[in-house]
Formats: sequence, structure tokens, C-alpha cells
Amino acid sequence: MKLNKEIRQLSRKMLQASFTDGQLDRGRISSLVDSVIAQKPRNYIDVLKNYKRLLRLELEKRQATVETSNEVDPAVRSEIVANLKSKYGNDLSTEFHIDPQLLGGMRIRVGNDVWDGSVRNRLERLQHEL
Repeated sequence: MKLNKEIRQLSRKMLQASFTDGQLDRGRISSLVDSVIAQKPRNYIDVLKNYKRLLRLELEKRQATVETSNEVDPAVRSEIVANLKSKYGNDLSTEFHIDPQLLGGMRIRVGNDVWDGSVRNRLERLQHEL
């Protein structure tokens, strides 16, 4: 789907209007969508699709996934969460998963940002270099 400038601008304005005190507001989102559907501006379906995509990306920024090879000590967990919240904001939710295939270390994903300090990743990089 190719988006023209008008569609991108309108969907970005809708996203900016979706926040209350720095957090997404479900009531505002609902009223914005209802307003666009009622007014039916040109290309409104494409505007809503792009708005949905922008909302999904915004929600992904507020979700952190931490994968480790074994169980993490609660003190280390709280330190990781505190560091992530200081970087991405207090509304960040964090999930911890155990993945034995990592062999050691951890992988952290927040939206499009990925920090991979796992042994598996290091071994794969070393294999590609050789």
C-alpha cells in the first residue's frame, strides 16, 4: 500500500492526539476513529489503516521482552526493569522468558531495539567471521 503525504500527515496527527499525559488514551483513540468514520474524508480507509499501524508500533515501544538462558535473580530483574524504565519511560511493561537455546547471557527487545548479549549470538557471529 503506497501512502501519499496527506494520508501520512493525517494519521500522524491522529496519533499525536491519542495521548493524554504522555500515555495512550483509549477514549481518545475511540473518539478519533469514530470522528474519521463519521466525516469520511478522502482515503479515510487508508488513513485508518496507517493509524492502526502507528498505534501498533507505539504499543510495541512500550513492551520489553527479556530472554535469558536460565532463571534471573530477582535483584537483577528489578535492576534490568529499572534501567529499561529510565530509558523508555515508566509505562514500560516487561516480560521475562527463559530460552535455553541462548546458552548464556540475555537478549532484550523493546520495539525495534534489540540488545543481544547471548552466547549463541556471539558464536554465530564468530562462525560468520571464519
